[in-house]
Amino acid sequence: MNRHKYPVAAALCALLAGSALLHAKETEHEDSKSDTAAEEKDNKSHLRHFADESQASSGSITVAGRKVVYQAEAGVLVIHQKDPLDDDPPPPGEHDGKQLPEATMSYVAYFAGDHENAQRPITFLFNGGPGSSTVWLHMGAFGPKRVLTKDDSHSPAAPYKLIDNEYSLLDASDLVFVDAPGTGFSHLRGTDKEKAFYGVDEDAHAFANFIVKFLARHGRWNSPKYLFGESYGTTRASVLSYVLENEKSLDLNGVILLSAFLAMDDSADAPQFNPGVDQPYVLALPTYAATAWYHHKLPNQPAALEPFLAEVEQFALGDYWHALMEGSKITPEHKAAIAAKIHEYTGLPQQYLEQANLRVNGGEFDKTLQGAETTTGRLDSRFSGPTLDPMSKEADYDPQSAAISSAYVSAFNDYVRKTLKFGENKIYKEEIDVEKTWDFLHQPPGATFKVPASMNVMPDLAAAMKQNPNLKVQLNGGYYDLATPFFAAQWELRQLPMQQSLQANTETHFYTSGHMVYAHEPDLKALHDNVAAFINKTHE
Repeated sequence: MNRHKYPVAAALCALLAGSALLHAKETEHEDSKSDTAAEEKDNKSHLRHFADESQASSGSITVAGRKVVYQAEAGVLVIHQKDPLDDDPPPPGEHDGKQLPEATMSYVAYFAGDHENAQRPITFLFNGGPGSSTVWLHMGAFGPKRVLTKDDSHSPAAPYKLIDNEYSLLDASDLVFVDAPGTGFSHLRGTDKEKAFYGVDEDAHAFANFIVKFLARHGRWNSPKYLFGESYGTTRASVLSYVLENEKSLDLNGVILLSAFLAMDDSADAPQFNPGVDQPYVLALPTYAATAWYHHKLPNQPAALEPFLAEVEQFALGDYWHALMEGSKITPEHKAAIAAKIHEYTGLPQQYLEQANLRVNGGEFDKTLQGAETTTGRLDSRFSGPTLDPMSKEADYDPQSAAISSAYVSAFNDYVRKTLKFGENKIYKEEIDVEKTWDFLHQPPGATFKVPASMNVMPDLAAAMKQNPNLKVQLNGGYYDLATPFFAAQWELRQLPMQQSLQANTETHFYTSGHMVYAHEPDLKALHDNVAAFINKTHE
């Protein structure tokens, strides 16, 4: 899922032929003018090729009074459409006078100890977007250093504080934070370069090629292997797990999903453009309830959150869904009764709910919950901010993204150059705009072509688990995540098309935070402990 805003205009850009609408794109940061000029120059110089780069360094952190030493490597790897191991060194790269597309993918890897140990687990981590770098997981969750931000309010401007991360996953696994093609320090080159790398399937193949090239370079083929994806990164991880098994003969030990998004039809961002598919409203209701509970907007405030959510979930899957399925046949009395119940669970005015035909999307909820002057956060609904336009129908921005993005991006740009000694005279792109070029059509397992329907990667994850019945999957999510609601993620996991017995290979953990669970320190600790335990028990 994308990061910054809700507007309908952005959502319309993501319509697919015969598909449901993709979630609204959040504010993106365009490439700098100098970066664009470099790309144009590259296109004219079609005989030029990228080259692998890397810079090694070492460091240490103090965790619970104990010194932890690690080795670091920051760099870029060149990725082709074909298997990089077959094309190393790369060919001249021309076909009919045009340069074949290629990309660099930037990364930062950490290896615990005085030297790299091939017996340790290795985890490849990535954020999503699509079009997002992995600065968020790197600087907020599991890297050896993390940036401090306010818990549920706007963080002050620089200077930002970078501290030793006692919750780094280095205690359980070596870590490789990977930026998607075109993000971070990455670049694309060649004819039809966006078409080659910007799409559900194309992106997964690029990551597969990156992973096998990295494993070969570092002699890690026999290490226990894990994927950790956040948001659209969970979409990527689902497809990637299948691609690695079937095209690279590489079984994974585990797949870790944070703030999962596996089926576009379940998104609460713009379901109004997909009438007849009402499950987004149903699956988002528990998150609306949790948010109203947090902000004390309920007419009768329950003492505890989780028992309250269990009650809301039962209503959502029962009376609420049945009422929505009645469509225009619902009676005014029945509509009023359901609206009254939703008001009890969300605090939204009953008249507003009836006028909305019992269907309120995420942006409308964020704009309405706390009144015309205050907008509720999307990625983390504990956050609030001043409303940009009190007369707007939906939220115009995400207060949580506005509150913490500068801290993450500024801290990383300083850290990567001064500590990791990489990126001098390079521009780091934390986000890029790929909406207009991204191919959301997907060829699921068993299909012979890309299916002209709303994207759904549940078949990929299920097929990977069936073909590798030892593969374990861990789902993590936040109760206050309106971008990828926790109940929708749980629903998707339960709907995986596979044998019931394989559900025993899945586990779920939910936290009192939002999309970026790790932005709330108590939940960062819990997330670390759950993921570390998952890794430790799945590679012995």
